[in-house]
Amino acid sequence: MSGNYVFKVHIAGPAFKKVDALCGKGYVFSTAMHNTGWLRRSGLLAAAIALSAATAEATVTGGGVIAGSGPTKAVFIKLSVPLKNPYGPPNSVGENTFESPNLYAFDEDQNINLKSRLATDVGTNPIPAGKVVASHYVFFDPGSPTEVFGVVQFDSRVIAIITATGTLAASDFLANTGVHYLNPSARGLEVEDYVAISGPNEITFSTRASNPGDYVRVLTEFSPKARRITSKQPEPVNPLEILHALLAYLKFSIFI
Repeated sequence: MSGNYVFKVHIAGPAFKKVDALCGKGYVFSTAMHNTGWLRRSGLLAAAIALSAATAEATVTGGGVIAGSGPTKAVFIKLSVPLKNPYGPPNSVGENTFESPNLYAFDEDQNINLKSRLATDVGTNPIPAGKVVASHYVFFDPGSPTEVFGVVQFDSRVIAIITATGTLAASDFLANTGVHYLNPSARGLEVEDYVAISGPNEITFSTRASNPGDYVRVLTEFSPKARRITSKQPEPVNPLEILHALLAYLKFSIFI
């Protein structure tokens, strides 16, 4: 996302904090968020021909870290699978495998038709059977005790967020990426941590973590940019197919 937006904090009574962007956008958060000083948050589709060089991957589209208490500036990073974690077994997450002040996210399985209803912790609960969802994993693994306040955006509407140990375990079938999820019994946010659906396609993530980190799963509606399973190598896009489609469109346009 391009452009910089400066966020200010206003205390609106004992129960809420409101973050207002200069662009006129605001969010309301519970007091479970930590009282760190808020910093800054660092938003034309390419021409159709450019699609020939792209892979059909989903669906985390951006994010940013607004504030953090770590010794170095934190940023948002979207990871691709297999994960290149610096610590622990290759392609793994969940047990101090990153130890960084950054906020991370990666896409899990996409556009899954749920066979049974699925319990969640934030948003629609339960998600009914027959609903098509796309799954994404968002985490903060700083190592030493550190706070982060950030946002993550997606290419389709956020339905729900899964934050508790039990519901995360019950939804792990949505992963299907080949990633190794370590120490699953230690997942789950604490009382003072906070995540919310802060926009149609956006979540807010505000936690304080150390070992082994904080992890949530975000479920969105059908992803228009994703193939069925992101863990499998996507089929290459044939530039000739795009060219033929454009020529057909131009030919059609001439005769109408």
